[in-house]
Amino acid sequence: MTPTRAMVLAAGLGLRMRPLTETRPKPLIAVAGRTMLDRALDRLVEAGVTDAVVNAHYLGAMIHEHLATRTTPRITFSDEDTLLDTGGGVTLALTHLGANPFYVVNADVVWLDGRRRALARLAEAWDDTHMDACLMVHSTVRTIGYEGQGDFMVDPFGLVARRPEGHVAPFVFTGVQILHPRLFAGAPKGAFSLNRLYDKAMAAGRLYAMVHDGEFFHIGTPEALAEAEAAMGDIFFRLDSRRAP
Repeated sequence: MTPTRAMVLAAGLGLRMRPLTETRPKPLIAVAGRTMLDRALDRLVEAGVTDAVVNAHYLGAMIHEHLATRTTPRITFSDEDTLLDTGGGVTLALTHLGANPFYVVNADVVWLDGRRRALARLAEAWDDTHMDACLMVHSTVRTIGYEGQGDFMVDPFGLVARRPEGHVAPFVFTGVQILHPRLFAGAPKGAFSLNRLYDKAMAAGRLYAMVHDGEFFHIGTPEALAEAEAAMGDIFFRLDSRRAP
C-alpha cells in the first residue's frame, strides 16, 4: 500500500524559533539551502504522492505565496482561522484526503534517508488489517538537536507504548506517519492533539511504529537549526568524498 495523498502540517506559531519566526512561518525557514516545507513536499513526491493538503494559520499568506508556483504535488490549502492543533487540523482536512490511508508529515521536520527511502519503508510497514496508525520513530539518543526523554517504547512486532514516567524512552516520534481515516471516527470538534487518537489506537492494539534508519534532525530552536546545518554539511561532505574518483 503506497499512499497517494498526504497532509502537511504547517499552521503552528513556531514560538521557540523566535526571532526567526517573527517575520516568517517556521516551515519556510531554510535548512541547508531549502525550506523545511519544500523538503517535506519533495519527500512526498518521491514517495508517489500526487495530492497534498497543507494547512496554514500563522503568516499563512506567506505559505500560499511560497507554494503558488509549485506544480507537484497538487496542493490544496486548509486555512485555519484559529489553531486546531494536529488532530483538529487533520480532521478539518479529511474531506480532501480520501478513504484510504494517507501520510501526515510535520512541515518543520528534516530527515535524511537511510539505505532506502523512509516513506517507502513506512508504506511497506503498513498493515491495514492490524493498524490505524503507523508512526516513524527514531533513536532518541541519535536524534540531532534533541535533548528530551523520548516518546515511545516499541516492541519487536512494532506495537507502541508510551514512555513510562521517569524513564528515557528509546524512540522519539519524528512527526512522520501514515494514518487511516477510520482513526478519526468520533473525533472531537475543534482543537485537539493527535495524541488523543494515538491513545485510542494504542488501547485497541492498533498503534504501530517503524524505526527510521537514517538521520533525523529535531529543529526546535535557532541553536538546533545551526546544529542541523552543521551536521548536514558534514554528512554531505563525507558522501561527496566517497563519490570522488
